[in-house]
Amino acid sequence: MNGPDPNKTYPFEDLPYDPKTIKRTAFLKNLITRSNIIVGDYSYYDDPSGCEDFENKNVLYHYDFSKEKLIIKKFVAIASDVKFLMSANHKIDGFSTFPFMIFAHGWEKDMDMSVFPYKGDTVIKDDVWIGYGATIMPGVTIGQGAIIASKAVVTKDVDPYTIVGGNPAKLIRKRFDDKTIEDLLKIRWWDWPIDKITKNIKNIIGADLTKLKEAK
Repeated sequence: MNGPDPNKTYPFEDLPYDPKTIKRTAFLKNLITRSNIIVGDYSYYDDPSGCEDFENKNVLYHYDFSKEKLIIKKFVAIASDVKFLMSANHKIDGFSTFPFMIFAHGWEKDMDMSVFPYKGDTVIKDDVWIGYGATIMPGVTIGQGAIIASKAVVTKDVDPYTIVGGNPAKLIRKRFDDKTIEDLLKIRWWDWPIDKITKNIKNIIGADLTKLKEAK
Protein backbone atom coordinates (compact mmCIF):
# COMPACT_ATOMS: atom_id res chain seq x y z
CA MET A 1 0.00 0.00 0.00
CA ASN A 2 1.16 3.51 -0.81
CA GLY A 3 -0.83 5.59 1.64
CA PRO A 4 -4.38 6.94 1.43
CA ASP A 5 -6.09 7.67 -1.86
CA PRO A 6 -5.70 11.43 -2.51
CA ASN A 7 -8.87 11.34 -4.60
CA LYS A 8 -10.94 10.26 -1.61
CA THR A 9 -12.51 13.19 0.23
CA TYR A 10 -12.36 11.77 3.76
CA PRO A 11 -9.13 9.82 4.33
CA PHE A 12 -10.28 8.49 7.73
CA GLU A 13 -13.44 6.93 6.29
CA ASP A 14 -12.11 3.39 6.08
CA LEU A 15 -10.19 3.53 9.37
CA PRO A 16 -11.43 2.39 12.80
CA TYR A 17 -11.86 5.93 14.09
CA ASP A 18 -14.75 7.43 16.04
CA PRO A 19 -17.46 8.17 13.43
CA LYS A 20 -17.76 11.70 14.81
CA THR A 21 -14.21 12.47 13.71
CA ILE A 22 -14.28 10.95 10.23
CA LYS A 23 -15.65 13.98 8.42
CA ARG A 24 -13.66 16.58 10.31
CA THR A 25 -10.62 16.01 8.08
CA ALA A 26 -10.77 16.18 4.28
CA PHE A 27 -8.38 16.16 1.36
CA LEU A 28 -9.31 19.62 0.14
CA LYS A 29 -8.96 19.19 -3.61
CA ASN A 30 -12.00 16.94 -3.59
CA LEU A 31 -14.22 19.66 -2.11
CA ILE A 32 -13.20 22.46 -4.44
CA THR A 33 -15.65 23.59 -7.12
CA ARG A 34 -14.24 27.02 -8.04
CA SER A 35 -11.83 27.32 -10.95
CA ASN A 36 -9.86 30.01 -9.11
CA ILE A 37 -8.93 27.70 -6.23
CA ILE A 38 -6.31 25.04 -6.98
CA VAL A 39 -5.28 22.42 -4.42
CA GLY A 40 -2.66 19.67 -4.70
CA ASP A 41 -2.71 16.07 -3.53
CA TYR A 42 -2.84 15.25 0.19
CA SER A 43 -3.37 18.83 1.34
CA TYR A 44 -6.00 18.69 4.05
CA TYR A 45 -8.26 20.85 6.18
CA ASP A 46 -9.31 19.82 9.68
CA ASP A 47 -12.40 21.28 11.32
CA PRO A 48 -14.55 19.61 14.01
CA SER A 49 -17.62 21.37 12.60
CA GLY A 50 -17.00 19.90 9.13
CA CYS A 51 -15.03 20.81 6.01
CA GLU A 52 -17.68 20.89 3.30
CA ASP A 53 -18.10 24.66 3.17
CA PHE A 54 -14.38 25.52 3.06
CA GLU A 55 -14.75 27.61 -0.11
CA ASN A 56 -17.25 29.97 1.54
CA LYS A 57 -16.28 29.79 5.21
CA ASN A 58 -12.51 29.92 4.87
CA VAL A 59 -11.86 31.67 1.54
CA LEU A 60 -13.29 35.16 1.91
CA TYR A 61 -13.99 37.95 -0.59
CA HIS A 62 -13.34 35.64 -3.54
CA TYR A 63 -15.87 36.68 -6.15
CA ASP A 64 -16.73 35.56 -9.67
CA PHE A 65 -14.95 38.64 -11.01
CA SER A 66 -11.85 38.09 -8.84
CA LYS A 67 -8.63 37.78 -10.83
CA GLU A 68 -6.72 36.31 -7.90
CA LYS A 69 -6.27 32.57 -7.47
CA LEU A 70 -5.75 30.67 -4.25
CA ILE A 71 -3.12 28.03 -4.96
CA ILE A 72 -2.42 25.42 -2.29
CA LYS A 73 0.31 22.96 -3.23
CA LYS A 74 0.84 19.40 -1.95
CA PHE A 75 1.01 18.06 1.63
CA VAL A 76 -0.29 21.27 3.20
CA ALA A 77 -1.88 20.97 6.67
CA ILE A 78 -4.55 23.58 7.45
CA ALA A 79 -6.04 23.80 10.93
CA SER A 80 -9.54 24.91 11.92
CA ASP A 81 -10.69 28.50 11.36
CA VAL A 82 -7.85 29.47 9.03
CA LYS A 83 -8.98 32.32 6.78
CA PHE A 84 -7.68 33.27 3.34
CA LEU A 85 -8.61 36.88 2.50
CA MET A 86 -8.66 37.36 -1.23
CA SER A 87 -10.21 40.39 -2.99
CA ALA A 88 -10.52 42.42 0.19
CA ASN A 89 -9.18 45.54 -1.49
CA HIS A 90 -10.75 48.96 -1.81
CA LYS A 91 -9.44 51.95 -3.73
CA ILE A 92 -7.58 54.08 -1.18
CA ASP A 93 -6.06 56.94 -3.20
CA GLY A 94 -9.31 58.91 -3.45
CA PHE A 95 -11.35 60.69 -0.77
CA SER A 96 -13.62 57.68 -0.15
CA THR A 97 -12.89 53.97 0.02
CA PHE A 98 -16.58 53.06 -0.49
CA PRO A 99 -16.99 50.65 -3.47
CA PHE A 100 -19.89 52.50 -5.14
CA MET A 101 -19.61 50.65 -8.46
CA ILE A 102 -20.39 47.17 -7.14
CA PHE A 103 -23.92 48.31 -6.26
CA ALA A 104 -24.65 49.44 -9.85
CA HIS A 105 -27.97 51.23 -10.51
CA GLY A 106 -26.05 54.12 -12.00
CA TRP A 107 -23.19 54.15 -9.50
CA GLU A 108 -21.01 52.04 -11.77
CA LYS A 109 -20.88 54.47 -14.70
CA ASP A 110 -17.90 56.50 -13.51
CA MET A 111 -15.71 53.63 -12.36
CA ASP A 112 -14.91 50.06 -13.41
CA MET A 113 -13.59 47.07 -11.49
CA SER A 114 -10.04 47.61 -12.78
CA VAL A 115 -9.52 50.41 -10.26
CA PHE A 116 -9.35 47.93 -7.40
CA PRO A 117 -5.79 47.17 -6.26
CA TYR A 118 -4.62 43.77 -7.52
CA LYS A 119 -2.24 41.93 -5.21
CA GLY A 120 -1.82 38.76 -7.24
CA ASP A 121 -2.38 35.11 -6.40
CA THR A 122 -2.11 33.73 -2.88
CA VAL A 123 0.24 30.73 -2.98
CA ILE A 124 0.80 28.19 -0.23
CA LYS A 125 3.70 25.99 -1.25
CA ASP A 126 4.28 22.33 -0.38
CA ASP A 127 4.55 20.93 3.15
CA VAL A 128 3.31 24.09 4.91
CA TRP A 129 1.55 23.87 8.28
CA ILE A 130 -0.97 26.65 8.99
CA GLY A 131 -2.05 26.80 12.63
CA TYR A 132 -5.47 27.36 14.15
CA GLY A 133 -7.17 30.63 13.36
CA ALA A 134 -4.40 32.09 11.21
CA THR A 135 -5.30 34.71 8.59
CA ILE A 136 -3.53 34.86 5.25
CA MET A 137 -3.81 38.24 3.52
CA PRO A 138 -4.13 38.71 -0.27
CA GLY A 139 -1.18 38.10 -2.57
CA VAL A 140 1.01 36.35 -0.01
CA THR A 141 3.33 33.46 -0.91
CA ILE A 142 4.26 31.03 1.86
CA GLY A 143 7.38 29.01 1.07
CA GLN A 144 7.82 25.26 1.38
CA GLY A 145 8.08 23.80 4.86
CA ALA A 146 7.02 26.99 6.64
CA ILE A 147 4.97 26.96 9.83
CA ILE A 148 2.35 29.64 10.52
CA ALA A 149 1.60 29.98 14.22
CA SER A 150 -1.95 29.97 15.58
CA LYS A 151 -3.78 33.31 15.19
CA ALA A 152 -0.97 34.77 13.07
CA VAL A 153 -1.90 37.41 10.50
CA VAL A 154 0.35 36.91 7.49
CA THR A 155 0.69 40.16 5.56
CA LYS A 156 3.82 39.45 3.51
CA ASP A 157 5.70 36.55 1.94
CA VAL A 158 7.10 33.86 4.23
CA ASP A 159 10.45 32.24 3.48
CA PRO A 160 10.75 28.44 3.19
CA TYR A 161 11.31 26.51 6.42
CA THR A 162 10.67 29.44 8.72
CA ILE A 163 8.27 29.80 11.63
CA VAL A 164 6.27 33.03 11.81
CA GLY A 165 3.71 34.31 14.29
CA GLY A 166 1.97 37.40 15.59
CA ASN A 167 -0.01 40.26 14.06
CA PRO A 168 1.46 41.15 11.69
CA ALA A 169 3.34 37.86 11.46
CA LYS A 170 7.08 38.12 12.01
CA LEU A 171 9.94 35.65 11.91
CA ILE A 172 10.21 33.59 15.09
CA ARG A 173 13.05 31.41 13.85
CA LYS A 174 14.31 29.33 10.96
CA ARG A 175 13.60 25.64 11.28
CA PHE A 176 17.04 24.65 9.98
CA ASP A 177 20.33 26.24 9.01
CA ASP A 178 20.64 27.81 5.54
CA LYS A 179 22.55 24.89 4.01
CA THR A 180 19.96 22.35 5.18
CA ILE A 181 17.14 24.50 3.81
CA GLU A 182 18.95 24.78 0.48
CA ASP A 183 19.36 20.99 0.35
CA LEU A 184 15.72 20.33 1.26
CA LEU A 185 14.55 22.64 -1.52
CA LYS A 186 16.74 20.69 -3.96
CA ILE A 187 15.53 17.30 -2.74
CA ARG A 188 11.85 18.30 -3.07
CA TRP A 189 10.56 15.07 -1.51
CA TRP A 190 6.95 16.20 -2.11
CA ASP A 191 7.51 15.70 -5.85
CA TRP A 192 8.76 12.12 -5.49
CA PRO A 193 6.59 9.23 -6.74
CA ILE A 194 4.25 8.16 -3.98
CA ASP A 195 5.90 4.75 -3.60
CA LYS A 196 9.24 6.46 -2.91
CA ILE A 197 7.58 8.77 -0.39
CA THR A 198 5.97 5.78 1.31
CA LYS A 199 9.30 3.93 1.58
CA ASN A 200 11.02 6.98 3.03
CA ILE A 201 8.51 8.45 5.48
CA LYS A 202 10.88 7.73 8.37
CA ASN A 203 13.54 9.84 6.66
CA ILE A 204 11.10 12.57 5.61
CA ILE A 205 9.89 13.13 9.17
CA GLY A 206 13.33 12.52 10.63
CA ALA A 207 16.30 14.86 10.85
CA ASP A 208 19.06 12.91 9.11
CA LEU A 209 19.72 14.81 5.90
CA THR A 210 22.21 12.23 4.63
CA LYS A 211 19.60 9.47 4.72
CA LEU A 212 17.10 11.68 2.93
CA LYS A 213 19.65 12.49 0.22
CA GLU A 214 20.41 8.79 -0.23
CA ALA A 215 16.74 7.75 -0.37
CA LYS A 216 15.82 5.44 -3.23
